[in-house]
Amino acid sequence: MSFRFWRRVRLAPGVTLNLSKSTASLSFGPPGAKYTISPHGNRATAGIPGTGLFYTVHDRNRSGRGASAPARAVPKRDRLSLGFFQRLMTPTEERRFVDGICALNDGDQNAALAALEEASDLPDAAWMAGMIRLRREEFDQAKAHFQGVLGRLSDLGSLFAKYDIAAQVNLPITEDIFAHVFPRERGTRLALIEIAQLEGRSADARAHIDRLLTLDPTDPVILLAFAELALDTPTDRTLMERVVGLTAGVANETPVDTAVLLFRGRALAALGMPAGAIDVLTLANRRRKDRPDELMRQIRYDRALLYEQVGRKADSRREMERLYAADPEFADLRERLNV
Repeated sequence: MSFRFWRRVRLAPGVTLNLSKSTASLSFGPPGAKYTISPHGNRATAGIPGTGLFYTVHDRNRSGRGASAPARAVPKRDRLSLGFFQRLMTPTEERRFVDGICALNDGDQNAALAALEEASDLPDAAWMAGMIRLRREEFDQAKAHFQGVLGRLSDLGSLFAKYDIAAQVNLPITEDIFAHVFPRERGTRLALIEIAQLEGRSADARAHIDRLLTLDPTDPVILLAFAELALDTPTDRTLMERVVGLTAGVANETPVDTAVLLFRGRALAALGMPAGAIDVLTLANRRRKDRPDELMRQIRYDRALLYEQVGRKADSRREMERLYAADPEFADLRERLNV
């Protein structure tokens, strides 16, 4: 069954570096999402293209696992502009990190990558180089950088903090939903998950997802990544039971939750519980405002198939006719309705 909303897309985010007199702000990805670091706490603002809908999550604790190590503050006037005497006292690799960020700001991605890879013994430089390689779909090089970073998590983020750079990367979870990641373990592993899935290495992707689930089993983006991967093998009862267990507390608050509920319903159906699956899909269908149309149509289509399975043929026909009225080309509606 084709799930057009959920097809994986090739990475093609933009790369921008914005600098102001008071701070530096680095972001990868399309408009509509950003991650901001401020003295009042971190703020992640997520948007779904075309909906005008944004979500903001505040993170006031930067001291947890994978947080930036303390680093000497650099005066604002010196940020990303190392003077002659400061260069004499700054380690070569750190200078190359700064050179790489400045090159990104100037729009010279090749020079930026060269400088950052010369400094790749520094986790922040390796992380940024990995993201550039990922954007270029140079997966082997990107993977090598990220795997190196995982061995040095205690230092990850220290140079970004030292030079007051807010670094963010947007990774596509679906065509319409992006995960907003930054130099921490979560962002690094999500990048490795993206590479593994694009290369068809499901076992590697699952290993990183399992690690992230131990860090936060309620993270909706990680639940979404896990459920998507698990439903590639719906005959694996153990995996289906785990999907059902992990998603038991998901409420239909955001489009990410709605997508998670679709997979929860599919897992229940795979376990031979169509009535329970119908209830979950009905819950997912109750909130339509600001949800991607393709997602909502898929939920209703899945529910229509389940109606037919449990003998509610009139309900199934009614649902499919309504879907056909909205999108005659969706899935196999023409064949099922004999149009």
